[in-house]
Amino acid sequence: MLYKFAAWLSKIFFRIFYKASFYGLENVPEQGALIMCSNHISMLDMFLFGPMIPRRIYFMAKQELFKIPVLKAILKSLGAYPVNRGRGDLYAAKTTLKLLEEGKIVGIFPEGRRRNISKKKQKPKSGAILFSIESGAPIVPVGIFGNYRLFSKMCVFYGKPYYPVPNSGKVSKHEMDALAQDLMDRIYSLDKR
Repeated sequence: MLYKFAAWLSKIFFRIFYKASFYGLENVPEQGALIMCSNHISMLDMFLFGPMIPRRIYFMAKQELFKIPVLKAILKSLGAYPVNRGRGDLYAAKTTLKLLEEGKIVGIFPEGRRRNISKKKQKPKSGAILFSIESGAPIVPVGIFGNYRLFSKMCVFYGKPYYPVPNSGKVSKHEMDALAQDLMDRIYSLDKR
């Protein structure tokens, strides 16, 4: 119930205060496991692109946010789950694969942390690629463009789903990094403003 209310509130908030426009929503499958990957420029990102999808999205969120009791309760009610950034997190990996096995949508920010628009692009993490290969779930790249200044224009573009395809049976770290970079290139190429 809280998720539906938060989604409704988010839609109104972003339409009024950020003149948000959304493109390519028809690219998001109506059913089945799915990984949605977006660039990450603000803590507001998940509230901007997630609620426009009629299906619930379960987001990975940095574990530090779950140390604040009130915020932890809100995040969990919205379907977020913690991930320990910087090293392998078995709990987050198992949770992600279980959600995908159940046919749910998982939201991941491959850059791993927010990126200031004026700064150089960060090297993406390859977790989303691994989850896609392991689960067979397609990835929908999502591009968020704008600066989150009040009453400025924000644009969200939903790309077509795709399957990252490794060249060989056993995927090397180098190939995983290349597939992760390809994902980020797909995300940034969505900017049609």
